[in-house]
Amino acid sequence: MSGGTRVVTFGCRLNAFESEVMRRHAVEAGLDDAIIVNTCTVTAEAVRQARQAIRKLRRDHPDSPIVVTGCAAQIDPDSFAAMPEVTRVLGNAEKMEPASFRPEALFAPDAPKARVADIMTARETAGHLVAGFDGRTRAFVEIQQGCDHRCTFCIIPFARGPNRSVPAGAVVEQIARLVEAGYREAVLTGVDICSYGADLPGRPTLGGLVRRILTLVPGLARLRLSTVDPAAVDDEVIAALAEEERLMPHLHLSMQAGDDMVLKRMRRRHLIADAMRIVERARAARPDVVFGADLIAGFPTETEAMFENGLRTVERLGLTYLHVFPYSPRPDTPAARMPQVAASLRRERAARLRQAGEAALGRFLAGRVGRTVPVLIEEDGRGRCPQYAPVQMEGTAAAGSIVAARIVGVVDGGLSGRLAA
Repeated sequence: MSGGTRVVTFGCRLNAFESEVMRRHAVEAGLDDAIIVNTCTVTAEAVRQARQAIRKLRRDHPDSPIVVTGCAAQIDPDSFAAMPEVTRVLGNAEKMEPASFRPEALFAPDAPKARVADIMTARETAGHLVAGFDGRTRAFVEIQQGCDHRCTFCIIPFARGPNRSVPAGAVVEQIARLVEAGYREAVLTGVDICSYGADLPGRPTLGGLVRRILTLVPGLARLRLSTVDPAAVDDEVIAALAEEERLMPHLHLSMQAGDDMVLKRMRRRHLIADAMRIVERARAARPDVVFGADLIAGFPTETEAMFENGLRTVERLGLTYLHVFPYSPRPDTPAARMPQVAASLRRERAARLRQAGEAALGRFLAGRVGRTVPVLIEEDGRGRCPQYAPVQMEGTAAAGSIVAARIVGVVDGGLSGRLAA
């Protein structure tokens, strides 16, 4: 709660960034005692959880206006507007406009319950620079919005609109402000960050942006990338991994599947060999780099043999962090019309993938014990090492400091460390 307004966030890192933007807009507009729910639509389960949370928020806060926005609201505004618990619905473009949160306009008697424009006509992005994130040493920085690709399972392009990039100068300016405010780490985020720059003059690349940030903001201690597309990681990203110690050695791949036939039916732009080339090149450039991946279990037509290929791919690529979804059919997508895998089998395969991920993470964490690593302290003695693993420090360490930590154990899916002598 800040400034009388609470923001409840579902979904991705980009949503986390946008929730902070909305919170600030609400405070500046004088919106008091309101609840903003920033929804996700990546799976049917994400939508169900949002609806459940809205009902609970109404029970717990019977007198507070509830404003629903985000991707689920963009895709299906009428269904949220029909909920008696909901006061107003805003689209993904509208939620970024400061004027949207002025109480006299938002709650005017003649204001429509849902204000949601056609996102496919959106052309602007990131006219909403923020100075930081309360209580954190790491901040997300939006560098692009939207997606021009059409994977058969995905509804997100219709919630986020076309690819549109933030000019590099504006990104650098924002990160410089964050550094001045005391932030040590920035995470470049967006819907499809590897498409960065395709719509800008000169067609700059993600790697070029990384170089520019690290050159022009020397006070930035750490820079991270959010999810990257194995089909579109540019050469400059690999070169930056090799040459820029402040670019953290952690790449999260938008894999989605570990079998070539499934990838083709998903209409992805990469095959397993493409992902393998990226992994091998990144490891050659930076031997300590680790990889995560998004994976969908039980995609339509996936056989047991295809799934087993996926399990082997996790091992072949040496993935450390797995973000696993059981496939969830989204209406109006081609995959929803394909022969479906039984829901129980989807859940079983997701559980098996998660087990493989837990084992891989366990091996990685065990391999850290005895090493000394730099840890950026966030709060309560907790922080993260360059490979993103959480570290709980013994004793006291100031938030915002980067300390040399001797890793002494593995605990609760993370590491335990003490200040190195």
